[in-house]
Amino acid sequence: MPTLLRIDSSARQTGSHSRRAGDYFAAQWLARTPGGTVVRRDLSLLPVPHIAPETITGYYTPADQFTPDLAAATALSDSLIAELRAADELLISTAMYNFSVPSALKAYIDQVVRIHRTFSYDGAQFAGLLRTQRATVVVAYGASGYASGGAMAAYDFAAPYLRTVLSFLGVADVQVIAVEATTGSESAVQAATQAAQQRIDTQLAQAA
Repeated sequence: MPTLLRIDSSARQTGSHSRRAGDYFAAQWLARTPGGTVVRRDLSLLPVPHIAPETITGYYTPADQFTPDLAAATALSDSLIAELRAADELLISTAMYNFSVPSALKAYIDQVVRIHRTFSYDGAQFAGLLRTQRATVVVAYGASGYASGGAMAAYDFAAPYLRTVLSFLGVADVQVIAVEATTGSESAVQAATQAAQQRIDTQLAQAA
């Protein structure tokens, strides 16, 4: 049974352009994926705590030296990684806040980027351990010019960061769907939304 793990990170539950695009993607994915299941994790409704010192210690402690305290400190990371590993595809919807990702999404990433679990290092090079073949990142931008090498592209530390992290973890195909000018006029927002939906349709058709 194919599984899509959907992760939403916008602080807004209503009026969120990234969530709206995520809704569209998930609906179209289900329509094209017989027997498919969407598992949703909303980082705004259920925030992931920032990693604690004990969590970091647990990341680098061999299993045979684990203590009950370290097991408790890494339990959430274990659960999130298991959820991520079980996904065949990944969808991340996010707004760009102050040129980067929301802190809620960064907190999640810090819980799942973990040596020996989602990546390895042999002393010379790193290797991703995830077997998720495809990830789609939907990013909503308040202004235009961030995507496709526009005038604001140099200020975009959201999409490049997420692409880098996912590739580092072993995701072979990372696609970015941009929804720009979300603070613009109603017609501009409508045009941006339609353009994003068309890109989603094209991407899903090509992946079929």
